[in-house]
Amino acid sequence: MNVQPIKQRFGIIGGSPMLERAIEIAAQVAPTDLTVLITGESGSGKEVMPQIVHQLSSRKHGPYIAVNCGAIPEGTIDSELFGHEKGSFTGAHEARKGYFEVADKGTIFLDEVGELPLTTQVRLLRVLETGEFIRVGSSKAQKTNVRVVAATNVNMLQAVQRGSFREDLYYRLNTVPIHVPPLRERREDIHLLFRKFASDAADRYRMPTITLEPDAQHLLTEYRWPGNVRQLRNIVDQLSVIEQTRSIGAATLRQYLPEESTALVPAGAGRAVGLDSVSERELIYKFLFDMKNDLTVLKEQVAALTHGQPLPSVTPPTYRDEIVLPMEGTPSGTVSIQMPSRPGGTDQDIEHTEVEESLSLEEKEKELINKALAKHRNRRKTAAAELGISERTLYRKIKEYGLQ
Repeated sequence: MNVQPIKQRFGIIGGSPMLERAIEIAAQVAPTDLTVLITGESGSGKEVMPQIVHQLSSRKHGPYIAVNCGAIPEGTIDSELFGHEKGSFTGAHEARKGYFEVADKGTIFLDEVGELPLTTQVRLLRVLETGEFIRVGSSKAQKTNVRVVAATNVNMLQAVQRGSFREDLYYRLNTVPIHVPPLRERREDIHLLFRKFASDAADRYRMPTITLEPDAQHLLTEYRWPGNVRQLRNIVDQLSVIEQTRSIGAATLRQYLPEESTALVPAGAGRAVGLDSVSERELIYKFLFDMKNDLTVLKEQVAALTHGQPLPSVTPPTYRDEIVLPMEGTPSGTVSIQMPSRPGGTDQDIEHTEVEESLSLEEKEKELINKALAKHRNRRKTAAAELGISERTLYRKIKEYGLQ
């Protein structure tokens, strides 16, 4: 399929095979009524795919409604999606149609669908399976003929395993999956996008177009772009407005890129795990080894108390030889972890005891939430930002775990 006319129609820049494959799938599924789930990182351009699906379908003359599920408070999202009757709750002074009723014979795009509360997920599943919904405060089922396209930037399978997303709804939404690649996986498109954004900024702000020197082009291509296309556009706007010179070098460009140790991906890493993932896994390994050492010390102390002996002194662990574990995404393909051991002793001096450990993710999640709330003095917005989740998700977790 020739996707060039589609890219021109919707203003899509780039010739990456992964991007063109996503466009091709969207165009092929458009004439059907199948449900589509679009996945990809935040800022990668997922919002253009539902527009392709809608405009190339028989519903193109019907309504198209885009709903950001993560931006609607949990207490009102059912009313927003399915409508409500007069007097159904405080402030409901009149009946109101929901998005599924307004979008009849059209398309509804549910962005950040992974943020939906479980009760709303049940209602959505019913719409997808039977085409029926019930307004809040009503007992009468109504029919709707709506094509649903959903998008998310979270790992839905992990959300299903955590119990925060219904498995049956996931498979119902994921009838046709479309993955939008992040910018670091379509590096051949980065400079094309830069030139397009630079031209747009020059027209918008009525100034000469900025260009990149060769060293700046290399830096632009090798940068990790955690914010994807949205971040690139913002940086181009900043350079266009702030910099006096129109030729941008690497030293100037570097000032606008966030300083992070994970910004540059090692050459040849491709789609391998980034350095941030390596650091996280290394910390997990060290944490587990330290926990085992602590359990050994605790066992010795309990044994001493049982036999009426003085408690052995506790000294910080020393480290013996490193162990090397395979790890994709590192320059050497491995990662070295230091194993803790007791000072003054050898491996043969340590009594190895098999201890069944309980590592509860739920308890760790509670602990992190409590620490974030304490650090930010119960300001949920800043605590949620620290944890990397939305404020509504944090509120739900607080209620779920009974935290104060």
